[in-house]
Amino acid sequence: MATTAVLPAHRAAAPPASPTSLPVLDPVALRAAIDDLEHPPSTAAQLRVGGTAGRWHGTSGVADIRTRRPVTARDKVRIGSVTKVFVATVVLQLVAEDRLGLDTPVRRVLPELLPTRFAAVTVAHLLNHTSGLPDHVGIPEPETAEDVFRHRFDHWTPQEWVATATHGPLKFTPGTRQEYRGINYVLAALIIDKVTGRPYGEAVAARILRPLDLAHTVVPGDDPRIRGRHVHGYLAMADGGLRDITAYDQSSTRGEGDMISTTGDLDRMLVALFSGELLPPELLHLMFTLPPDDVRMLDGSPARYSTGLQQATVNGVTLWGKTGEKYGYKNAAFSTRDQQRRFVLAYHPTTARNGEESRMIARVADLLTRP
Repeated sequence: MATTAVLPAHRAAAPPASPTSLPVLDPVALRAAIDDLEHPPSTAAQLRVGGTAGRWHGTSGVADIRTRRPVTARDKVRIGSVTKVFVATVVLQLVAEDRLGLDTPVRRVLPELLPTRFAAVTVAHLLNHTSGLPDHVGIPEPETAEDVFRHRFDHWTPQEWVATATHGPLKFTPGTRQEYRGINYVLAALIIDKVTGRPYGEAVAARILRPLDLAHTVVPGDDPRIRGRHVHGYLAMADGGLRDITAYDQSSTRGEGDMISTTGDLDRMLVALFSGELLPPELLHLMFTLPPDDVRMLDGSPARYSTGLQQATVNGVTLWGKTGEKYGYKNAAFSTRDQQRRFVLAYHPTTARNGEESRMIARVADLLTRP
């Protein structure tokens, strides 16, 4: 299901950031930014800033409201749509190995999942959200926190989930518009399954997690729990009380939002990816290339998603990375292209998704880029 962008998203109007265009880190302001757990209402936050222009790390709040255990840098969190960065990287690795083509029709790889009228949808269209696939039909649409809990253990096979998004015609000709859709990456993960002959999580582990020693990053499969030290997620109920939403069936987000990680592991992933450790230059370039100017979002705004990443320009500084969210979890992992400034933010809003939960990302991004 779609997750909206939460950073100002515009095409770069300024040259890449230089050391003089980035502010000196202000530890007091950064501490205040994550200590403000009222805007939005949250139980915890942690921020890791890296890059050649300065480093800082801080945590705030508690990992468990019952025990009051403070958050630590070793605590795992659900990373939501940051999962897409891992999936896109593996797909591009398969392209580099000539086991797949970006222009390969998805139906050629997964003929049993997409109807013939979707023959024009290619692997590239999935990765940059220009596929035009129809909206989901026949899935729960929780309207309250209580609804979320009623459906938290609903289980879907990937095939069942894809079937909910294949009714009716394409919304637009593939490649002509952009609409951020999780189903694109559910299909991308299924392509990894098919091409490698094993579940996408095994391919991610073999190609990224073990080589980079991302020991705290997990593709959970059908396990609804987070194993080991982790931050609990909570939702505020109608009576104002908080209820633990940590255990949650992730089957409907397989490949697009199901992974678990830490801020340290995500920072290491950004470093490796942006440094060219994972992809050859010509394919890495695609991750920093938006669609042509005439390809617009459905609301008419400029396209802001590349192959696996999203672009955000804040105070004239262009950042590349990804946001992610699950109930009780919110994340952002971004960097300038030259890695002078990176940041990974993980925090834990307790309100249902209403737009307010993105306020911490906005104020941190502002602090890290404002002249």
